[in-house]
Amino acid sequence: MVQKVFRAGKAHFQCKECGFSYKDRIWAEKCEQYCKKYHSCSLEITKHSVS
Repeated sequence: MVQKVFRAGKAHFQCKECGFSYKDRIWAEKCEQYCKKYHSCSLEITKHSVS
């Protein structure tokens, strides 16, 4: 399950597998599912991450 974190006063959703954060929960969930299944990150998903 993705984790809600706050950075610079804004809510982001973090993948527990790799630690990437996203503005939208759906991308964090897709990232987490991909990471769990392939033990790797998807470039198509991580391009939606925030720094």
